[in-house]
Amino acid sequence: MSHPVLVKAGGLIHLGDIVGAEAALASLAESDGDAALVVALNDFPAKDLLAVLRDFDSSRESVVNLLVSPEQFARAIVLERRYGDQSHERLHGMINSVVFRAGSDPGEFLEAIGELEGGCEALADYLCERVENIEHFFKTATFDFFADAEESADDMTDEERLDGLADPGVNRPFLTHSEVNDHDWMELTWILRYQYPEIFREVLLILRARARAEELASSDLAKSRPVDRLPAEPGEESAL
Repeated sequence: MSHPVLVKAGGLIHLGDIVGAEAALASLAESDGDAALVVALNDFPAKDLLAVLRDFDSSRESVVNLLVSPEQFARAIVLERRYGDQSHERLHGMINSVVFRAGSDPGEFLEAIGELEGGCEALADYLCERVENIEHFFKTATFDFFADAEESADDMTDEERLDGLADPGVNRPFLTHSEVNDHDWMELTWILRYQYPEIFREVLLILRARARAEELASSDLAKSRPVDRLPAEPGEESAL
């Protein structure tokens, strides 16, 4: 990280001045052009890049969000879990603002994230509140719980559906891209299923594994709780 702007930005991040760090990075784009910042970000530590990305979203734009490359974004986003944000609100905002930014190819970002170690976990975090919707989409190819499902969906077992994701003849869209163009979780899920089915499958299995683990944990907790007994009436003999 030899570029003076990167050194300055890194120092400001260390001091907690994220806005100042973003301004320093933006100054490089202003003085040397957008391409110069894109190249410089290759030498910027992923954890520092994430610190900047976390502070900005589509409601508060940053030149970094607009210029970060898919590979740079992927390296940063997999570190988000270290923050322990159970709501994943920041993750949701970052992915929506960068992956669906104007003029970008969302698939390039999703492919870069999915192919990186920990990337599918990050995508599962993004979709963790939509598990029921994802399962319904996987089984019926539609997000509408009341709409007619794809005709062939009911004739397939779960294993057949999973295997069918790799077959374009089976895994064909029931909804068009324009019908799910929300620049949010629905469009992201649609792109994963039909453009990157292997990543979609991995994310789906991660979500299922987490759901099973939560069910087991809840069951074990229920079993460990003592059973409340009503107090015996006066003079009532114990059954023991």
